[in-house]
Amino acid sequence: MSELLTIRGLKIAGRIGAGWNEIVKGVDLDLKRGEVLGLVGESGAGKSTLGLAAMGYCRDGCRITDGSILLNGEDLRQASPRRLRSLRGRSVAYVAQSAAASFNPAHRLIDQFVEGPLQHGTSDRHTAAADAVDLYRQMQLPHPEEIGFRYPHEVSGGQLQRAMTCMAMACRPDLIVFDEPTTALDVTTQIDVLAAIRKIVADYDTAAIYITHDLAVVSQMADRIMVLRHGKVVEVADTATMLSAPQQAYTKSLWAVRSLHRPSRPLPAGAPLIAIDGVTAHYGKARALDDVSFSIQKGRTLAVVGESGSGKSTVAKVVTGLLPATGGVVRWKDKALPPRLEARERGLLRHIQMIYQMPDTALNPKQTIREIVGRPLTFYLGLRGREKEARLRDLMEQIELDPDTYLDRPVTALSGGQKQRIGIARALAAEPEFIICDEVTSSLDQLVAEGILKLLMKLQAELGLTYMFITHDLATVKAIADDVVVMQHGKVVEKGTRDEVFDPPHPPYTELLLSSVPEMDPGWLTRVLEARASGRVSGQAPQC
Repeated sequence: MSELLTIRGLKIAGRIGAGWNEIVKGVDLDLKRGEVLGLVGESGAGKSTLGLAAMGYCRDGCRITDGSILLNGEDLRQASPRRLRSLRGRSVAYVAQSAAASFNPAHRLIDQFVEGPLQHGTSDRHTAAADAVDLYRQMQLPHPEEIGFRYPHEVSGGQLQRAMTCMAMACRPDLIVFDEPTTALDVTTQIDVLAAIRKIVADYDTAAIYITHDLAVVSQMADRIMVLRHGKVVEVADTATMLSAPQQAYTKSLWAVRSLHRPSRPLPAGAPLIAIDGVTAHYGKARALDDVSFSIQKGRTLAVVGESGSGKSTVAKVVTGLLPATGGVVRWKDKALPPRLEARERGLLRHIQMIYQMPDTALNPKQTIREIVGRPLTFYLGLRGREKEARLRDLMEQIELDPDTYLDRPVTALSGGQKQRIGIARALAAEPEFIICDEVTSSLDQLVAEGILKLLMKLQAELGLTYMFITHDLATVKAIADDVVVMQHGKVVEKGTRDEVFDPPHPPYTELLLSSVPEMDPGWLTRVLEARASGRVSGQAPQC
């Protein structure tokens, strides 16, 4: 294989206030034709910045200050804007983390597919549309002749992610940059997307840079792995060597993250803190929950797991009163909760709080941390002045952020993990007894996610909190849960303690979920696909 991409001494700076801070610090990178390079590291390591630089591109507020980027021998730093536009999409393409946010919601999928070939002059509209159908078929999208005529909101997240990969392949580029393409997907959907990406890259001998914080995922995709930290290369090796014998202490710490495991705790006696009894809920005429029942004892963590569309987040909406149940009842300390949020007294509202999946959208970017965390202190507890200030500082210390450093910062000045800690502080400000954690670690790298999980367990021990933890990450379930509810198609298919649910034998759907958790073994994905093809893994495959 000949060299496709050669990066030498690359330095990239980001604007901070009136000055510039170096975020990529002299990185060298080599990529051969047909090779897949995995880029891993914690948030802020420079992974996405480096991936975009392979296209000769920098985000707003960043600039390349030194080094060379040679694609097919052409230095992208010396290329004109017009030349770069001609290369992007044709010679090098990009697949974003969130397909739902990246597609234009006003245009059909096939119209967005043909735009690239038409702009680059690689084919006419009729030929490009026929090619789209062929690629949809290769990516195993349902109804390939028809799906292109749907709008983005009319297909699932897994289908959109594969449709975006098809778009990236439209001009048959030499290189595709995949930026966390499966982060927000459940484990069953993720397998289909990974398999489709791996197949199409291999079939067309396309080189790829695969950016991820999931070490098990990168081990399925990459020929080589590069580990980044603070904008510098820590270590580079072929995948098998990197997994079996990492050389650097930081790399070893990344590999050890999945060791977090909560010991089993005996189930306490007495009435549950909260009970969901025969709950049914609808979105319009569509039934989203069907006779759902389970309970949570005080001081416990219940994990609710299942693929996208299983009803996990809908249960949370019913419990919080955001979506009134159409049947059944939710009981709080053995008393029925009013189904609608507006019918609940403020004293009751503060005892049930929620931490959201995406702090970027859950926290007001125009407010400071003091304003965000301080509002519930005034709204629920009536605190003002010195008393409020003292409580603000206590909360910041509880979430392990220095109040002098962070209280007066805007949300936009924080990292993803820091934002999630602010979401936790806002929930704690109401002094709740019960907190719903909705996919709170799904968008975080593994080191940061481990820190959030440890913080949540520490707060639970200190404050006696009860959690309902909604997640599609079964590694997280094993780390934090006491009890587990498995949901599919709006129904509970299994429930019990963590050990009862995870120990075999399993119902077919639970077996499907457990078998879909990636392992840090390069042969894992191949074995799972073979097992599914042979029928050795039971359970209904998701329509993704």
